[in-house]
Amino acid sequence: MRKKIYVGSFILLIFLLIGGMYYSLPYYVSKPGMAKELAPIITVDDGYQEKGNFMLTTVRMGRANIYSYLEAKMRKYEEIYPIEMILNKEETEEEYNVRQLHLMAASKLNAIEVAYRRAGLPVQYNYKGIYVMQVFPGMPADGILQAGDRIFKIDGKSFSSSEKFISYVGKKHAGDHVTLTFTRKNTEKTAKLTLKPLKQDPKRAGIGITLVDDKEIVVKPNVKVKTNDIGGPSAGLMFTLEIYNQLTKEDFTKGYQIAGTGTMDAAGNVGPIGGIEQKIVAADKAGAEIFFAPNEKGAKDSNYRAAVKTARDINTKMKIIPVDTFNEAVEYLKKLPKKK
Repeated sequence: MRKKIYVGSFILLIFLLIGGMYYSLPYYVSKPGMAKELAPIITVDDGYQEKGNFMLTTVRMGRANIYSYLEAKMRKYEEIYPIEMILNKEETEEEYNVRQLHLMAASKLNAIEVAYRRAGLPVQYNYKGIYVMQVFPGMPADGILQAGDRIFKIDGKSFSSSEKFISYVGKKHAGDHVTLTFTRKNTEKTAKLTLKPLKQDPKRAGIGITLVDDKEIVVKPNVKVKTNDIGGPSAGLMFTLEIYNQLTKEDFTKGYQIAGTGTMDAAGNVGPIGGIEQKIVAADKAGAEIFFAPNEKGAKDSNYRAAVKTARDINTKMKIIPVDTFNEAVEYLKKLPKKK
């Protein structure tokens, strides 16, 4: 009898241990990711070679289970975030992943534009429609559209930007109909929706989605940026530096291993990101000698200050360089002596 109790308890314990791996808590855990060389990822046709490397840095982010939560509690450079700090209101995890991939896509476009304009080369855009980023429950698009769908016509008309799409729909009223033409996984679909008052502004009507432009950048020489499943906008600065370096005869790496992080807007401004501490750890492990960090115009709680604090804590020899713009990063590299 006692043996049966032991066996039953053991089996129950096994089930609990396995269940703990699959039971999701209302938290996300982030930890140091990788520092990856950009030259194999970014290719400018007939671009110049470099002796050193520019590297993007990442964090690993995932939904917490019991074990990853406890592990993060015990490890210094792992962070725990309540789910509402990661997901937007009423956003699903699938929509979050789509949003991160589109943020990466926008980051690439800005990087290409800034780098080519700095190199004195023309930039043009071809607008192809809009991508659905989020569908709000209870609104007309709910159950019809999905995150990642590409809408390229409304009532048979094409639009050149999301602003014009919003303006067209904004002139309509609750009860009016719109017919959308969109693609999902390369399959064309149509849907007729009846507009409803928006929850955030009942005086206006809509279909209940958030969206982003689907546009293609046109440049010569051609550039390819292969990011696979890397999401988020934080590699913008380093993308821009790598593209610009391949466009110019001068090698701005000067033979160094250069990592960094920061968003990049179309005007060349560097913006703050999350997980700077984990990215410093990742860059140090990868052997980076220089790290560009968003300065946030000298704010007391800037990414740069957090990066310096972490660098001291892990006793790295890596130099932390504050930047507010792409041009500042380039000017620093211009003055940098070549590595012997």
